[in-house]
Amino acid sequence: MEPTLIWILVSVLGGFVLALLLGRGLVPALRALKAGQSIREVGPKWHQGKAGTPTMGGIVFILSSLLCIVTGWHAMRETGDYKHMLVLALALMFGLIGFADDFIKVKKKRNLGLTGLQKLVLQVLAACLFLAGMHFTNALTYDLYIPFVREPLVHIPPLVYLALSVFIIVGCVNAVNLTDGIDGLATGVTLPVMLFFTLVSMTAKQWGLATFPATLVGALGGFLFYNFYPAKTFMGDTGSLYLGGAVCGLAYALDMPLVLLFVGLIYIIETLSDILQVSYFKLTHGKRIFKMAPIHHHFEMCGWSEKKIWVVFVSVTVIMCVIAWFGVRIWF
Repeated sequence: MEPTLIWILVSVLGGFVLALLLGRGLVPALRALKAGQSIREVGPKWHQGKAGTPTMGGIVFILSSLLCIVTGWHAMRETGDYKHMLVLALALMFGLIGFADDFIKVKKKRNLGLTGLQKLVLQVLAACLFLAGMHFTNALTYDLYIPFVREPLVHIPPLVYLALSVFIIVGCVNAVNLTDGIDGLATGVTLPVMLFFTLVSMTAKQWGLATFPATLVGALGGFLFYNFYPAKTFMGDTGSLYLGGAVCGLAYALDMPLVLLFVGLIYIIETLSDILQVSYFKLTHGKRIFKMAPIHHHFEMCGWSEKKIWVVFVSVTVIMCVIAWFGVRIWF
């Protein structure tokens, strides 16, 4: 077995074990600190029973994923691939924004943390810093690749590409955040996405980069023991924004942002359902398309259990990741 492949396996198994161990200590600690989630009154009434469930549990898989610094370094020595550190930096920046948001919510015992403007400014700054790092390390080609098409469609002027990328990154990160509305959903949906990026990175021989999503595959698997229904802890904005940063960072590090349309289909559907609901509500002065948005709440209101929603949404993501895999293999 190749040494680089061994480090990928160490990343997965290490991330899993670390998440299990950290969860055993962190979840009771968060409960003791009364870092409980406040539940919005406009949400499903049965969610009120979840009030007080420890939030900021995303710290579990964030700390576990730092293992990639070690495993990625060993892989990097052989390949010179250090892009995983740029992706990790982006995820951590978004995770810190989420932590600040969660901390304010917990401290002030309310459902609102940072203001919308504060979040937007910080998120745009994080995206700009990441893209600057990618640009100055010559990690961006500015070519637009489309899955299932071998050659790039067009070369985009750098400034246009970067401006569009800031919009895509901020939008995608918040889409992941919207998906985190029921127990284990964002965790379950993101796990196959991380597996997809691991396999693509390995196929592209970017072994250092592969250690980051590989570690998250294990860490999210371990975190599910605490986050699956009925959840012992929520990942909070700390975790969901971190995962959003990881998803976007990996797509750009592999020079395939359009693959997000495939692997991130659930994120997109969740976001569009929310946008359509709000827009239609304003245009019709109170009418709704869905019983509640984002769309996972609509299915809840239709009588679906949280477990059924989880299975369906994760299954859709797995199918889309398989389709995306066949769409990008022609590039390697």
